[in-house]
Amino acid sequence: MKHEPGVPSPAKGQDVPGTTLLEAVQAALGTLREDFDPAFVEAWVAQILGLRGRVVLSGMGKSGLVAQKIAATLASTGTPSLFLHPAEALHGDLGMVTGDDGVLLLSNSGETEEILHLLPSLLRLGVPLGAITSRKDSTLGRSVAWCFTYRLPAGEGCPLDLAPMTSTTCQMVWGDLLASHLMVRRGFTPEHFAAFHPAGALGVKFLRTRDLMHRDWPRVTPETGLLGLLEAMSEGKLGMATVEGPDGVTGVVSDGDIRRGIQRLRSTNGNPLALTAADIMSTRPAVVEAESWAVEAAGMMEARKITFLVVREGERPVGILHIHDLLQAKVL
Repeated sequence: MKHEPGVPSPAKGQDVPGTTLLEAVQAALGTLREDFDPAFVEAWVAQILGLRGRVVLSGMGKSGLVAQKIAATLASTGTPSLFLHPAEALHGDLGMVTGDDGVLLLSNSGETEEILHLLPSLLRLGVPLGAITSRKDSTLGRSVAWCFTYRLPAGEGCPLDLAPMTSTTCQMVWGDLLASHLMVRRGFTPEHFAAFHPAGALGVKFLRTRDLMHRDWPRVTPETGLLGLLEAMSEGKLGMATVEGPDGVTGVVSDGDIRRGIQRLRSTNGNPLALTAADIMSTRPAVVEAESWAVEAAGMMEARKITFLVVREGERPVGILHIHDLLQAKVL
């Protein structure tokens, strides 16, 4: 370990700060791996999957903070959940728990006063009760149907042996174990994850073109005159319109197509008002499949230096993807 200037080195034979904690965590996780019973966890998962409500997490102090993290992990991975502060629950918030819910209580000792005060009311509700605790023989451990335990063979690892350190790590690991089993049994996919993380980088990565496209867009016929075309494009506010005949889309018109069409007409001294959509349109519009990734569509726009794509399912147009949609979603 590199020694920082001005910081006294540990005396010879004295533990380097943190070593005790690392050893305590390693020992605790080693026993957790030995004790882990997948069948027991799967039985709890089956119970949770059968609920019509949510998983309610509760804990006091540091265990409460871990419970909040577990609730957030469950919610973001497909299992509706919430955190209930045990002290607030005793003063009215218990009404947030319904008979359709399941409850998971966290207490290292299994004797946390606020948690134990909740037990009679939760038992009367008849909700499935689980706990994460170090003591299966505690009051909490004996009162629940599902007890997920851990051991602390080397203690907490705290230099003063006072602050909860290894115990909260084990609680966190148990929460992630339960969440991971639920994810697998729900068939949770990257697309589901993206739906729950619309503002995150991971969410953007898994957006589909259909998630961002406009389902209503300006459409004109090949015979539509210049004024009608401009009116349709102004109302649509996409800077484009598709040209559609009896056989479907025959082309697209962009702002640039109109400018180029008028410039060509000037060389013949023709009347711009005589132009129709068929005279101006591009007959080979850039298209993208609705199920393609939005990042792929963004790459197409950048490579071709265009501002929109026609989105299709098979041969049928179903939407328009505009560059502004990609910018707003932070794909670009």
